Amino acid sequence: MNKRLAVLTAIGILAACYGFGAPQRGHEERGAAPHVGGGYIPPRGPMPGAHAAEARPEAARPEAGRPEARPAPGRPEGHGAPARDFRDFESHPNAPHVHSNGEWAGHVTHHEDARLHMDHPWAHGHFSGGFGPGHVFHIQGGGPSRFWFNGFYFSVAPFEYPYVSDWIWDSDPIVLYEDPDDPGWYLAYNVRLGTYVHIEFLG
Repeated sequence: MNKRLAVLTAIGILAACYGFGAPQRGHEERGAAPHVGGGYIPPRGPMPGAHAAEARPEAARPEAGRPEARPAPGRPEGHGAPARDFRDFESHPNAPHVHSNGEWAGHVTHHEDARLHMDHPWAHGHFSGGFGPGHVFHIQGGGPSRFWFNGFYFSVAPFEYPYVSDWIWDSDPIVLYEDPDDPGWYLAYNVRLGTYVHIEFLG
């Protein structure tokens, strides 16, 4: 009997040490919002067509606490297009942004938003300064309509000005990615904020 009691005691001690039966951390955090900004840099830009959530079965039903992008009440966002709500989690910005798992939230194409269509793409040539996480640039001046770094000049798509109201135009770190769906546009990702906008190269 004493031997059996000793075995049960040993099992109890092991269970206490290794947390058997205790709630697992991963389970508790399963519904947590992915991180946005704070220095995270996406390893790559959005995949072609990755915006079409309707085509992905797992995206057909939004996770709890994560509503689909939807028109927001209020004034339309230019050219008759409804304003969009990009806040897919309560703590996330109401602007196109990238999750810490590399998901580009809010990416759309000119097929979904006619304002992204360019009659004359690359009118000022192609940017050749480098793309992706190996090329972090710091904005050196200007504003949404014309900003620069390292002798290169760009402008933010006018209909996306509201999404850069909190950018710092003489220091913010940005990374550029090629837009796989919209000829003539690049995507400028703000490393500090985790948000991004369409930009045109001005030369």
